[in-house]
Amino acid sequence: MNKLRIVYMGTPDFAVPCLDRLVQDGHEILAVVTQPDRPKGRGQKLAYSPVKVAALAHNLPILQPAKIKEGNFMEQLTALAPDVIVVVAFGQFLPKQMLELPLKGCINVHASLLPYYRGGSPNSLGGY
Repeated sequence: MNKLRIVYMGTPDFAVPCLDRLVQDGHEILAVVTQPDRPKGRGQKLAYSPVKVAALAHNLPILQPAKIKEGNFMEQLTALAPDVIVVVAFGQFLPKQMLELPLKGCINVHASLLPYYRGGSPNSLGGY
């Protein structure tokens, strides 16, 4: 199997098994992109996303942009030169520039049948 240079984007528990499997299979994870830490619970202490916890366990580099369209995030991503971007329940829409960046494209893993029937978002007009 060819090992890929991957940028992984995800946030909730659902996204952790995919990240774990990519690491287990020996792919090079260039960075893990997840939502910023958020206040949680009664004490409103900052909590890491489940994907950040998994990335830390695998000693992977982590990026947490508040908005991927702002700041220098695209420059950081371009400098990584990924073969593929894997997106699993990340929580932000990806701009066209980002979708066209990886040599082999982007892969979106989705837990719902909704994308099959109506497209990648509830506002889409058509399926596949």
